[in-house]
Amino acid sequence: MSQLEKLPRMQDNDGLRLLDGLRVLDMTTSIAGPYATQLLADLGADVTKIEKVGAGDDTRAWGPPFLDGESLWYLSVNRNKASVTLDVSRTEGQAILDDLVRQSDVIVLNMVPQVQQKLGLDFERLHAINPRLIHVSLTGFGVSGPRSSLPCYDLIAEGYSGVMDLTGEPESGPQKVGTPAADLLAGQDVALATLAAVIERQRTNVGKRVDVSMVASMVRFMSPRIVPYLGSGERVSRSGGRDSVIAVYQVFDTADDPVTLGLGNDAIWRRFWEAVDSADYGASEKFRTNAARRNARPEIVETISAVLKTRRRSEWLALFAEYRIPAGPINRVDQVVTDPHLLDDGLFYTVLGENGLVPQVGLGIKFDGQATVHRRPPPALGQDTIRVLQERLGMSEARLADLKNDGIV
Repeated sequence: MSQLEKLPRMQDNDGLRLLDGLRVLDMTTSIAGPYATQLLADLGADVTKIEKVGAGDDTRAWGPPFLDGESLWYLSVNRNKASVTLDVSRTEGQAILDDLVRQSDVIVLNMVPQVQQKLGLDFERLHAINPRLIHVSLTGFGVSGPRSSLPCYDLIAEGYSGVMDLTGEPESGPQKVGTPAADLLAGQDVALATLAAVIERQRTNVGKRVDVSMVASMVRFMSPRIVPYLGSGERVSRSGGRDSVIAVYQVFDTADDPVTLGLGNDAIWRRFWEAVDSADYGASEKFRTNAARRNARPEIVETISAVLKTRRRSEWLALFAEYRIPAGPINRVDQVVTDPHLLDDGLFYTVLGENGLVPQVGLGIKFDGQATVHRRPPPALGQDTIRVLQERLGMSEARLADLKNDGIV
């Protein structure tokens, strides 16, 4: 039995309905934008994904790996949405989109300003069509400034932000974070900013122009590193799994597998040494503060290393849990998805898609104890085109047939 088949099966249901009635047009592609709109969809928004005729979202081609012909990257950020194919570069396609805009609350785009204007998707034009529309731009560098026209991917944003320079071992070169961090952080910012704009619109009845930059989101992510530098002038450098502020905050070897350990305050420091039967060492005056421990870090790390190598990781983790000491394993992805606690929380599940089982990672946020967000699997390309245009715009079957023959939908 494959890992996919072992996951709990989720049936399509009502999911969360916090944003019930909020209509979102998702004109984004790749990861950041679709992740943002999936967050809104998970919370109950009605998200319609507008895709290129014939090709669709760029991520539909990202692979291998594929599952039943679908890109697993695409499947990771597109559940709870409807898919409509539409060629907005043509007059008829733009007219259809305008009609959808009139009925929508939010539009999310990840196009640079010049492309928005070329396609008639800029804020000024769409605001004139629907003054209540919240227009959200998600780009690499924002919609203004000298870099506003430049393309961007997660890798580029991570490089600009400084996170790559601080990731990895001191002797290694800069490293990218192991997940598309800039995409996901900027996507979260889009969801947050959209909800803030929706709340303001309840007071003003007027839409908003929202500008989210992947680089800015990633730079803000670096605040705990940037602010200390600005305030002290002390440059930070790569330290691997060893924090440069907290004296003991790193990976240690045990008798078998490595363990993470963070002794972030004085009380935890003392509890650690009590747990390993060396309370006197922990109570030493020369280790009384974190600043003092930083000065003595090489000695402390050598001592802890020797202690932890005497027992297996599972023994240490059980003991540290008893003493409330922050510690844990370094899980591989295949170990993460079999974590009993995460499985019990419903974070991993499968749903039945068009071609078979589809794995998903849940929202992980609970409302009144409820965390089930699934309403429908990620849509096949153009799966909902006919339904959406009939239900929302009242199009006849003959009209839809003509549009399809002309390559508009």
